[in-house]
Amino acid sequence: MRASLSLAAWVLFLTCASCASHRPVPMPRPVAPGESFTLPSAILQETRRINVYVPPGGREEGRRYPVLYMPDGGLAEDFPHVAETVDAAIQAGQLRPLIVVGIENTERRRDMTGPTEVAEDRTIAPRVGGSAAFRRFIRDELMPEVRRRYPVTDETAIIGESLAGLFIVETFFLEPELFGTCIALSPSLWWNGEELVRKASERLQARPDLRGGLYLASADEDNIAPAAARLAETLRTSAPAGLTWRYEPRPELRHDNIYRSLAPQVLRQWLPPGPSPLAP
Repeated sequence: MRASLSLAAWVLFLTCASCASHRPVPMPRPVAPGESFTLPSAILQETRRINVYVPPGGREEGRRYPVLYMPDGGLAEDFPHVAETVDAAIQAGQLRPLIVVGIENTERRRDMTGPTEVAEDRTIAPRVGGSAAFRRFIRDELMPEVRRRYPVTDETAIIGESLAGLFIVETFFLEPELFGTCIALSPSLWWNGEELVRKASERLQARPDLRGGLYLASADEDNIAPAAARLAETLRTSAPAGLTWRYEPRPELRHDNIYRSLAPQVLRQWLPPGPSPLAP
């Protein structure tokens, strides 16, 4: 019998291991080298699991790294393929060394959505509209813990898809200083009657000194692609000079494959080797 475990078995192992200790738990293959720890949150009133990829040589004295944050960051979610993509690109010299911090979900639809006045929106989960608290958790609890545990710079980026993409676009508009680079793949911009699209122009005009990077992409989605195109038009007419942005419609892709299809090239394009001019 082969001495190997499925990904589901590894997830169960890590879950049980973390119950006994908050110390980092080494990750198994096929996930790129990294570790997992749990973080009790006073803001969210729950304990969150955090999965971390550390680049080769990450513990060498004097080395410090940017941080790529990702919602949907569980071992049974999007963390493994993003960590493997980053690891391969770093080792090929196509991506600057960085740390990946994956936030595993508990109530995804609560955390990724803001308030809504659309009754149908509120039917997607027992609780929605918790994005402000989730953002405070990242800013006030997770980021300080990451800075305490790992040798990081002030440069931050975030990547996510679907509702996580919605959270990223909302964060870009409401708290743009939190992440220097925002990558939103098929963001669910239909939320709350496309409120983020409708208010984009006034929010951009209110921040003429806005800097950083924003990447948007959409697949063959009737409820996302048109809204993303309208947001891109607003960016074309109203984006401050210091904002670097791009919208990429990809109608040949689907909502369920756009993340894995685009993440490798997008990460290489937006986080290439060398220092970043987009760092906050």
